Amino acid sequence: MNFLLVHGAWHGGWCWRDVAENLRAAGHHVWTPTMTGLGERAHLLNADVGLSTCIEDICAVIEAEELTELVLVGHSFAGPVISGVADRLSHRLQQLIYLDALIVQSGQSAISIFPPQVQQERSRTIDAEGLRMAIPSADKFGVSQTDQVDWLARRLTPHPLKSYTETLQLEHPLGNGLPKTYIAVTEPWYPPLASLREWIKVQPDWEWRELAAGHDAMLTSPNALARLLEALALR
Repeated sequence: MNFLLVHGAWHGGWCWRDVAENLRAAGHHVWTPTMTGLGERAHLLNADVGLSTCIEDICAVIEAEELTELVLVGHSFAGPVISGVADRLSHRLQQLIYLDALIVQSGQSAISIFPPQVQQERSRTIDAEGLRMAIPSADKFGVSQTDQVDWLARRLTPHPLKSYTETLQLEHPLGNGLPKTYIAVTEPWYPPLASLREWIKVQPDWEWRELAAGHDAMLTSPNALARLLEALALR
């Protein structure tokens, strides 16, 4: 199977290290790109880096690597990113997996779907230039083990603000006809996504799965996450 794993806000492709290792050991092909302005590409951040940039990043990887029959996985902020990719390149994809991710409808921005208190909290982290949101503490990602907290502290980078405020523009229904699965983490539940989870559970065209892991499941439970992704891909 071909897996393309898309990281969330403040992260980079580095966060998938252990999940990718597990999937490759099982014989799968895995790509873990980093979106513009983050991780090892943080030096490319500028006022024009928005949600459309992130979508272009992932589309470019798919096209450059000539990927097909692809399982596209998006964590957290990458929910609207993979939705945007599917809107353009559904013929290259097999299915979409949203890992504790934001589900943004066409015409909405990532920040707009959060409760008002979360929007206010995120707004207070914007830097003086109006370009970036500051890095949250590790507990916001459901991470508490010392080695994982230290890894996050070394690797997380400020997040491009425009990627949260630019609206998602889709030409087709969300998912563009592809099978969609939502994986919700449960240890702990990620509070900002509570109402979104309840909505997804009653949608007839979504599959619902739960994983006993923190919001950053790729750090806290990489083996279990890899097994679940493989099981979903091989259905």
